[in-house]
Amino acid sequence: MTLTTVPELRLTYHPVGKMESTTKTARGVCTSLVLWSKIYFVNTGGRDEERPANPSLIYAVHTDFHPSKWPMGRHRRIWTPPPLSTPVESPQFIRTIEWDMMDKSKFFPLSMLSSFSVRCCLYPLTVIKTRLQVQRHDDVYKGMVDAWTKIYQGEGAAGLYRGFWVSTFQIISGAFYISTYEGVRHILTINNVNSRLKSLVAGGCASAVGQTIVVPFDVMSQHLMVLGVVDYGPKKQKIVLNPLGISMDPTRSRLKITLDIMKQIYIQDGVHGFYRGYVASLCTYVPNSAMWWTFYHLYQDELYAIFPSWVSHLFIQCMAGTLGGFTTTLLTNPLDIVRARLQVQRLDSMQKTFHILWTEERLRIFTKGLSARMVQSACFSFAIILGYETIKRMSVNEEYREYIR
Repeated sequence: MTLTTVPELRLTYHPVGKMESTTKTARGVCTSLVLWSKIYFVNTGGRDEERPANPSLIYAVHTDFHPSKWPMGRHRRIWTPPPLSTPVESPQFIRTIEWDMMDKSKFFPLSMLSSFSVRCCLYPLTVIKTRLQVQRHDDVYKGMVDAWTKIYQGEGAAGLYRGFWVSTFQIISGAFYISTYEGVRHILTINNVNSRLKSLVAGGCASAVGQTIVVPFDVMSQHLMVLGVVDYGPKKQKIVLNPLGISMDPTRSRLKITLDIMKQIYIQDGVHGFYRGYVASLCTYVPNSAMWWTFYHLYQDELYAIFPSWVSHLFIQCMAGTLGGFTTTLLTNPLDIVRARLQVQRLDSMQKTFHILWTEERLRIFTKGLSARMVQSACFSFAIILGYETIKRMSVNEEYREYIR
């Protein structure tokens, strides 16, 4: 056995927690164990746990001891590390604030307020992205900047916020989304599941719950976004988008138009109409969410290893969220276009929608509306993580506050 210091050792520290940095082979050979000074290491039935009260030093132990060579029966092998001449100071902070560390009475109201604020600032990007996705070729808008200019000049600032108040109901689904994500992650943590696998599974489950709640509001808000927009058919004939046949009298208020949209959806399609594109939404957002959280933690680990220790951990988290948004957008863009077309143009199936898109766009299906979606995703990811992680810090219980950086 050799005992060595690790000058650049960084790990997630939980003041009452488990050691996620401990690694084992499939046969149970402990190849790299992290130990705290004056705290013993315990192995029982192949499970390694540490519960230090207030660690001050970190050491690394490299050993080839196999559990089969340890004392059998009900006894446990306990090894106390000797003092080192060159101790290494522990980072002594929590990198991931877990669900059980927070005061929920603070977290939920602040989380919903943050979500509403972000939506207020970035909603125009959602409108632009949707209009770029549902148009044929580039007949109306040539790109994100062109769409922004034409919408603002033709409809004013109100045009950039079409369907906003309907979409604000999505903050309710956001609360369920976060609760599901943190709850599933907490359950998986208790069962010692790998950190990145936790993010993948929890992100997917959270999206499935969130989409079940949000799709009806998404359908209505998208109809409001594109209602009255001029498009051009295959033979360049002028078409005014109005799939539901809504009266577009300029004297009608937004509330009356919204209620009319709800009524027409129900008359034409029943309750099923409010969940048009639900499967497409799941196929788009479940993998998107699962991958986003996985990439978020992956990029966070990589950036944390690259940046010097004085760099703000919140800044690293925001950068990781932005990079995660870029990556998932590139991978899921075609699915999002299919979802938008299916919900707005009232097509029958994902297969038919994809066929129509492929006929119209060919390989451009991979880049259609991509610039707007990339900007939207990057801005949303940065803003959401900035608000989310800040609120977690504000909501953390007092006993953990000294360990937060």
